[in-house]
Amino acid sequence: MRGQVIRTQSGFFTVQTSDGSIVCQLRGRLKQGSREGDIVAVGDWVEVTRLEDGTGMIENIAPRKSMFVRMAPLPQGEYQQIIVANPDQVALVFASAEPEPRLGMLDRYLVVAESQQVAPLIVINKIDLTGLERAREIFDLYAGLNYPLIYTSAKNGDGIEHLTRELTGRITLLTGPSGVGKTSLLNAIQPGLGLEVRKVSQATSKGRHTTVYRQMFPLDGGGYVVDTPGLKALALWDIEPEELDGYFPDISPLVERCQFSDCTHVHEPGCAVLEGLDEGTINRQRYESYLRIRFGEED
Repeated sequence: MRGQVIRTQSGFFTVQTSDGSIVCQLRGRLKQGSREGDIVAVGDWVEVTRLEDGTGMIENIAPRKSMFVRMAPLPQGEYQQIIVANPDQVALVFASAEPEPRLGMLDRYLVVAESQQVAPLIVINKIDLTGLERAREIFDLYAGLNYPLIYTSAKNGDGIEHLTRELTGRITLLTGPSGVGKTSLLNAIQPGLGLEVRKVSQATSKGRHTTVYRQMFPLDGGGYVVDTPGLKALALWDIEPEELDGYFPDISPLVERCQFSDCTHVHEPGCAVLEGLDEGTINRQRYESYLRIRFGEED
């Protein structure tokens, strides 16, 4: 049978098929040989065989059309952790206040989305704390870069209908810093959904050696949201420093005008990016994000 992995839990995979959900394990041959990352992830389409006891074995994994990954450093070396496979979009939830918005972290998420060709949706929550005008002052530079933005307040309902439309019928990775109100937003979209997500998140974050869950949560109107509890860092996977400028849509058009093909956009003469910075066509805050990511500094 063919189905989609909707939950992973310490070597067990819940697969949703036309005959219902089946808890599966991987066929041994899929684990053989060296690997640099996860074999199966939430969102993967797989072929399974049902066993007599009602459980199943995953026989094959279909090629992924997209994925959202990060580099997870392990004692044995770098490891590709697949947050979700085959997402239609990633909703990046930030707050206009409480906590203060970390735009450097938002830029890092956007670089990952650009590099992995997953459509980003920027959701700005808690606008009741600052007012819409102030929130726009902080975030509208991203609208100028053609990123879609939705301004919301889970408290008073602003933007909830718009956000619901954008999530319906799609597989959406929901991520962002802690404390930005993701649970409240989900409860506003679908009563009880945020509480269900939080229950899994709390089980995940109890300790390093406890069971780790990843799960897709169905929306009543169709589609799924995938929560990412515990994403405190987002190390880039398979992006070389010299490639980074290509994932900044405000910087990349200027690169071909630089005097040197290996320009770092830091100190070289004839750098079109530095000229754009001086002329104000490149936002200084975005440029500083580029430098921090390129040179491996914390946001």
